[in-house]
Amino acid sequence: MRHIAIMLLAFILLLSAGKGHAVDVRTVVFRIDYPQVAPISRYDLVPDDLGFAGALLATEDNMTTGGFLGHTYALETVSASPEAADAAFDAVLADEIDLLVILASADDLLRLADRAGPDRLIINAMSRDTALRDSACRANILHVAPTNAMMADAITQFTMWKKWSRWFLIHGSNPADLALGDAYRRSAAKFGAKVVEEREVEDTGGSRRTDTGHVLVQRQLPVFTQDASTHDVVIAADASDVFAPYLPFHLWDPRPVMGSAGLRPVTIHAAHEAWGATQFQRRFEKMTGRYVQEVDYQAWLALRVIGEAVTRTGGADTAALRSYMLSGAFELAAFKGQKVTFRSWNGQMRQPVLLYDGRITVSVSPQEGYLHPNSPLDTLGLDAPETSCTAFN
Repeated sequence: MRHIAIMLLAFILLLSAGKGHAVDVRTVVFRIDYPQVAPISRYDLVPDDLGFAGALLATEDNMTTGGFLGHTYALETVSASPEAADAAFDAVLADEIDLLVILASADDLLRLADRAGPDRLIINAMSRDTALRDSACRANILHVAPTNAMMADAITQFTMWKKWSRWFLIHGSNPADLALGDAYRRSAAKFGAKVVEEREVEDTGGSRRTDTGHVLVQRQLPVFTQDASTHDVVIAADASDVFAPYLPFHLWDPRPVMGSAGLRPVTIHAAHEAWGATQFQRRFEKMTGRYVQEVDYQAWLALRVIGEAVTRTGGADTAALRSYMLSGAFELAAFKGQKVTFRSWNGQMRQPVLLYDGRITVSVSPQEGYLHPNSPLDTLGLDAPETSCTAFN
């Protein structure tokens, strides 16, 4: 039914706008493959086509509409090690492709964006570093991946709605863990929660499967969390996936766990079926033989943003596409219950955040009662007065 609706919409657009001239849209999804240790759980193994699968599905969606409008979409997927990334990216630039989706860490994303230059359009579909939308923002980067600040705010709003305002914050020792912990501290101050105690779990660099197996964890974690100040909830900031999955059921005091384990903020999960997502899930699973992951969805979203902008503007000029994406006219259905849009002050996509317990969607943020003069979605992450980004002025 959705495909029929898309076809009808495209046909109506074609007749009403008279846009039937040929447009060739060339896109690249560029992924840096970082060395990874084995995850705690086999459920978290990284598939070889992570991100690329979502991009392929989005390209099929774009071609469904594009076929009526004379638009064609060509997708290239490129992966490289950190050491080979610059050379591989230069090869992409030499091929004169101007629409780029990047799956990389914050530092690598910034370097590649500067290498690409101001005339290309880059969509960040992986990095959640808040600084990319703040002091380190770039005019040629838009972001469909949410920020750490958005994800932290999604959890904080839920804890405050539940009136669980006293937090025991447990964070890891790696830089990404510390940044995530800082996002939760800022979010607590923003919405009135109180961090009554903090503790750090040191990453010793050992094997997470053997050194932190359930026998040792069952003995160590209760002692580690003993005698904490009176708290309502444990907030886990473990971007490195070292300890957080073990926290539920191993605390000294029985409390709910949120953040990097327990109730987690996600852009999508495989059990999400609301707002038409079942059809998306089934198509993805039929194509790949596996369940969708967040990076898959974010790559899909990035390519659909491009497709929607091409459909509405009738061309593939990067400046025109960027201008339309940042305008009040842009909106895109994304299986989130409301249309997603971009913040004009830093290029971040507004989107609801699902709160997921490992099996179902427990809630969706922003929570009821959190109001904003522009959009309730702007209660998640950096609002215009809070950002120091000037690249979009």
